[in-house]
Amino acid sequence: MSKTISRRDFLRAGTLAALAGTFSRGGFVMADEAEILEPPANPWELPDLPYSYYALEPYIDRRTMEIHHSRHHAAYARNAAAALEPYADLQALPIEELLAAIPELPADIRTSIRNNGGGHWNHNLFWATMSPRGGRAPVGALGEAINATFGDYPRFREQFARAAATVFGSGWAWLIVDTEGDLAITSTPNQDNPLMTGLVEQTGTPILGLDVWEHAYYLLYQNRRTDYITAWWEVIDWPKVDALYLNAVS
Repeated sequence: MSKTISRRDFLRAGTLAALAGTFSRGGFVMADEAEILEPPANPWELPDLPYSYYALEPYIDRRTMEIHHSRHHAAYARNAAAALEPYADLQALPIEELLAAIPELPADIRTSIRNNGGGHWNHNLFWATMSPRGGRAPVGALGEAINATFGDYPRFREQFARAAATVFGSGWAWLIVDTEGDLAITSTPNQDNPLMTGLVEQTGTPILGLDVWEHAYYLLYQNRRTDYITAWWEVIDWPKVDALYLNAVS
């Protein structure tokens, strides 16, 4: 794999360290504990959640959380790790670096790392940026940047919700810091994300992502994706997202 694919713009900002700080060796921890903990020994293991499966009710139900985490996410992590088994040199690379270099990976693992590696990384961010103490509005520097970029928080919510609602089929909506250091809203299909240079329309450092695959909401909301999007605002851990933003622009 070419040396030209090292950490790229999103790693130069330190976001990898900020996101890794949400893990303990036993799984996720709450955001206020993140500063003193080490990242997990094996980044391809399924992390524990920083809260119970029922903690986000009534907005996201217990059964959905359990299936989503212990089956869907577990399968992404397991399949990506299996794909990398023959490639010890690639196993040692940060996940972000692999996702940024998918077109340069060996052909026999390219699709698996895109789908399963992407799914693993996306869900790590998804769990880490939700909390039973979430909701309210963005804080700190992020809140100021959202107001400056989108006009105010309600207009940001409207634009983000539109991006999430209009993903055709399965995919994600994202708030990112782009390569110029500005905030932007984008979306991707399947388990793609904005780290995937050469594969997605807009690249950057994701600091917030919403999973709009049906398995993320169908048990409670059926086909009412917009209701799920509305509920999700009530569990966003804005202090965590602000920390990711500060690392991305520092």
